[in-house]
Order: sequence, then structure tokens, then C-alpha cells
Amino acid sequence: MTEAPVSGEFMLKDILKGKVVIVGIGNVLRGDDGFGPALIERLTPVLCGGAEKDAVCINAGSAPENYTGKIAKLNPDTVLIVDAVHMGVKPGEYKVLKKSDIVKGGFTTHDISPRMFIEYLEKETSADIYMLGVQPKSLSFGEKLSGNVKKTLQEVSDLIINSCNTSKR
Repeated sequence: MTEAPVSGEFMLKDILKGKVVIVGIGNVLRGDDGFGPALIERLTPVLCGGAEKDAVCINAGSAPENYTGKIAKLNPDTVLIVDAVHMGVKPGEYKVLKKSDIVKGGFTTHDISPRMFIEYLEKETSADIYMLGVQPKSLSFGEKLSGNVKKTLQEVSDLIINSCNTSKR
């Protein structure tokens, strides 16, 4: 029996422990598919800059497989993959998916399955792996983030920042 996906601040506070790597996936030229890179752009100056890093932020664009070696070398405790994901919910809604849900689901917006990416990271690290998926409204080429996803971008960035800061106390 698969556990249901969960979402919200409580879950993020619960999972963002130890050395955290946040990987944003997506194409900024395809509307809401740019959510992952946009989130990394917001988080980097707050969490990933300076001498005392709260997390390592990686903008993997549309080729996350190119960053597997870098992530493995970081030897993280937690990997949070952030991407636009078709979940059949309202645009802008998000869920934190456990790795078992990600591998079985296959509902990514990309041609490349997250399965191989996750399985490689599982073999090369002992990290707990999660995906924060946001439901896109549009993936059309040349569009910007939709209003619903922009709102979620602000909410999720605040939740991650607060969760990482809380876990360091």
C-alpha cells in the first residue's frame, strides 16, 4: 500500500534535515515548467549563499541527469527535487511526494523519467529523496509563470526558507 502524498509546512520542516540539496528542474521558456528554476533563483541568495549555507541549491534546468555526479559528491542527507508535475489538481497546488510515489507515478512534465535520476541518487547517496511538485496551468513555449504558480512560488519559497532555518536551531 502506497502512502498518500503530503504537503505543507509541517512536512517540509519534517523532511529538510541535515545537509539539504534542493534541485530545481524545468524549462523557463515553457510557462509553469519554469517553476523549479524560479524557486532556485529565489532560494539561492537566502539559503545557498555566504559562508554559512543552509542548503545547496542547484538549477538543473531540463537536464537533471547532468548534475547527478555533483549531487552525489555533496553527500546530502536530504534531496528535494522541485518540478512542475501533472497531478490532476488545480493549477498552483503542490504536494511533497515521497520517492516511492515519484518512481511509481511517472507523471512528470518532461520526457526524461525521474525514475533513473532518483535511482542513481539512491545508489550513490544515502539521502532521503522527495519531490515538491506543483501543478502547472500552462507549459506553452514563450509563456511566463501563471498567476497561480507565481503565488505558489512565493508561498513555497517562504516555507522552505523557514523550514531550513528552523531545522538549524
